[in-house]
Amino acid sequence: MNTTINAVKFKASAELEKFVSDKVAKLDRLVDNATRCEVTLRVEKPESENNKVAEISIALPGQTLFVAQQADSFEQAVSQCADSMKVQIEKYKERYK
Repeated sequence: MNTTINAVKFKASAELEKFVSDKVAKLDRLVDNATRCEVTLRVEKPESENNKVAEISIALPGQTLFVAQQADSFEQAVSQCADSMKVQIEKYKERYK
């Protein structure tokens, strides 16, 4: 699965990119036929709390799974997205057995 990490209006550190790649790799093991994965990281209203937003989109045959989460850090947001995406992948597997 091709994975693209987009950081909107900031430069993501190598450590953050590695963290995101590791989380996405775990999701890739759950689904066999995913063609691409796109992760978008952005900051909403820099002066407020819970301002880090992570979005994960996985393209599957006939459907695209999408999750977005907001948290205090990108790591938290990505972890929450990965957990939510696992649930969606399980539902997808049940539906398309």
